[in-house]
Amino acid sequence: MTQEQFSKYSFLLDRTARKVKQYAQQKFNQMDYDVTVDQWLVLKNLAENELLSQTELAQLVFKDHPTLTRIIDILSKKGFVERIPHPQDRRSFQLHLTPQGLKKVSLLKPEIAQIREKAWENLDEKDFEEFKRILNTIYSNLE
Repeated sequence: MTQEQFSKYSFLLDRTARKVKQYAQQKFNQMDYDVTVDQWLVLKNLAENELLSQTELAQLVFKDHPTLTRIIDILSKKGFVERIPHPQDRRSFQLHLTPQGLKKVSLLKPEIAQIREKAWENLDEKDFEEFKRILNTIYSNLE
């Protein structure tokens, strides 16, 4: 592949990722979900895992520590997330959803599934398999 082709494909990948996030955030705002897409990713990952350290959560949501700290602070103020002192390390905390956070996740999950389905319209099973294969290859190349 030439450098020019590589640049075009990289641009398409970046453009599409940005568009998906912009579309989702627009829908979040229209529906008044009271969370951003990034905040949703944190809530969803905390719902899928019992207790997580901030480092573990940062790896799951691909955020640096300062950015994640700001997100957690906002979600804590909203009453969705709680910091619990780590039992073996007094310097760190474990994160978990409050009952209000769990309720928020269960309310939003079906709504967000519909938003995601919009991006996948007009694609068939073969398209999904090829897309998955390509993305996994790109990911593996960078490990």
